[in-house]
Amino acid sequence: MIVPKTTFDDAVTARPLGVGIGSLGEKTLHAVLKNLYEPDVTKHEVELGGRIADIVNENGIIEIQTRSFDRLRSKLPFFLEHNTVTVVYPIAKTKYVSWIDNETYEISNSRKSPKAGHPLHIMPELYKIKHLLTHPSLRFCIVMLNIDEYRNLDGYGKDKKHFSTRFEFFPTALCEQYCIDAPEDYFLLLPEGLPDPFTSTDIAKLAKVRSRIASLTVNILRHVGAIESVGKKRQRRTLFKKIILLHIYGAVAIGYSTVMFYYCAFNQALQTAPLQNPF
Repeated sequence: MIVPKTTFDDAVTARPLGVGIGSLGEKTLHAVLKNLYEPDVTKHEVELGGRIADIVNENGIIEIQTRSFDRLRSKLPFFLEHNTVTVVYPIAKTKYVSWIDNETYEISNSRKSPKAGHPLHIMPELYKIKHLLTHPSLRFCIVMLNIDEYRNLDGYGKDKKHFSTRFEFFPTALCEQYCIDAPEDYFLLLPEGLPDPFTSTDIAKLAKVRSRIASLTVNILRHVGAIESVGKKRQRRTLFKKIILLHIYGAVAIGYSTVMFYYCAFNQALQTAPLQNPF
């Protein structure tokens, strides 16, 4: 399991900043997470066999993937032949959206998005590299963040918001971290109160995610050997049960304490040194 080497606030202020909103570009989130897990810039952007790794340190290779996992397909197999690889994937737990007028450059007041992020939202990306998920040297770290999102008013409709383009993500707080080091760690992503046995519909309802996410969750957990079908159905939905029980309670306890540690540490850092949003 990888752990942050600096406070979230220090990771934010360590990244290069220009002047004004146009200086941030689209890589702010990537840069902040890279600084969070390895402040030593000499260990950033390391070339390995003609491929560039985001971080190489005592924990192995760390890849910060803020977008599609499609980009990992070509270099992950090579990296896994030589070292342990941890893929860090950020998810916006809470998001505030502001709009940028492309003519006046005026920025609207932010509004909280009704959409809430859940760690299970990583499942569509995991499915893209499903053939690698059982590799013993592959790890995942899901980072739940509070995000300020800035969007351009360049879409369709009277308000120009339909199909608008995203200008920037700006992380404001680290909420939780979930580390997937073994098949049973996937259980940490499942919603509380899940019955035994359960269906994909149960996951969708309790986690408040779309049915496609719930179906992919079942697909991935079966693939890594964490669950199996019990051979029965409820309302035409297949029933599943957890089959990896050894150490699961220890994993839950470790996962909970890890989440609480990061939550307290980073939010205390934000309170003692309030984050200055350059916008």
